[in-house]
Amino acid sequence: MRILNVAQTYFPYLAEGGRPVKVRILSRKLVQRGHSVTVLTANLGSKEWTQSVGAPEKTPGGLRVAEQGVEAIYLPSWLRYRTLTINPRVVGFCGASLRGFDLVHFYGLYDLLGPAVSYFCRRQRIPYVIEPMGMYRPIDRSLRLKLMWHRSVGKTFLQGATRIIATSELEHQELLEGGIPSEKVVIRYNGIDMSSCTSLPRRGGFRARWGISPEEPLILFLSRLIPRKGADILIEAFAQACPGSGRLVIAGPEGEPGYRAYLEKRAKESGAETRVLFTGPVYDEEKKAVFADADVFVLPSRYENFANAAAEAMACGIPVIITDSCGIRSLVNGQSGLVIAPEKEALAEALRRLICDKRLYAQLKEGCHRVADQLSWDRLTEQMEGYYAAALAKTNGAH
Repeated sequence: MRILNVAQTYFPYLAEGGRPVKVRILSRKLVQRGHSVTVLTANLGSKEWTQSVGAPEKTPGGLRVAEQGVEAIYLPSWLRYRTLTINPRVVGFCGASLRGFDLVHFYGLYDLLGPAVSYFCRRQRIPYVIEPMGMYRPIDRSLRLKLMWHRSVGKTFLQGATRIIATSELEHQELLEGGIPSEKVVIRYNGIDMSSCTSLPRRGGFRARWGISPEEPLILFLSRLIPRKGADILIEAFAQACPGSGRLVIAGPEGEPGYRAYLEKRAKESGAETRVLFTGPVYDEEKKAVFADADVFVLPSRYENFANAAAEAMACGIPVIITDSCGIRSLVNGQSGLVIAPEKEALAEALRRLICDKRLYAQLKEGCHRVADQLSWDRLTEQMEGYYAAALAKTNGAH
């Protein structure tokens, strides 16, 4: 198959969540299985070009990078609001190149790039699938703009899709409740890059850099710093569950201006300020180092479509604590971690259990790799192939 992946953000731009990582690895896996894959994205001006992917090639349509068999086209952006961009050259790309693809896969909502390409897909009768990535229900910020998007370009965009890919049972239910026909919605979990979890450095490197003793329990929160993720609840629960020892590492980019300062204030008020570390974003080797040294991973999110970081932690053998508002909950509960209500008391109790109950901790740690096996990208890529084939068959049968 000749597949076009359309994503508003793509590697090496990593500041806005996990979409670039997902699209990159799924594209590579599809290439390994014999497919031709191109990624179309906006050029968001990343400073990491030469370090991460080498110098891009300049073409009439935009910057081009070829990496492990995957071609990526970065359209120049004329205007930008956060990650929302206007990319006039998308019209030229679709006119010249879109007919060369069998199918288009859109990742995410609330941009203009996806609806623009989908317009040409409908005109040229090219089937497409949409993976909302937990964005279908407007949350967090810019709620009015998101509702406007749904009522304008989003409505036709979603209606024209042959398949809608939900990444959890939670998202599947939300799509059905939102009026998406049940025959359009299928489930494919997010996967884990197992290679990055099987090549962890020796334990102790991260602790040594930050002055953490080998004996202290290290609790890890790794996600964007936004209110929905629940780091504020975790700080209070940590201070309560670990009043005298232990370190809480809060890692991730600031997703809302001023929110890190707010969390630092909460840490000071909790009395655990000197034991709460804010590292900022961690990538690549630094991320592996903190996973190698963490004892417990916590994501007390008030809503999480899946919980990619929790899945990565499990693949690294780290028992997790998540809330019942996370889509990955059915895979975690009692197998590789604890599922709780997004409340301070429940979280404090869960922390105490994992730190003090050695038998429970060992049991959940043993279960981490069994759960991670279900999230292998090799298995999920094969599943995705089946969905693509069904979309093509439906479109060809309708002609």
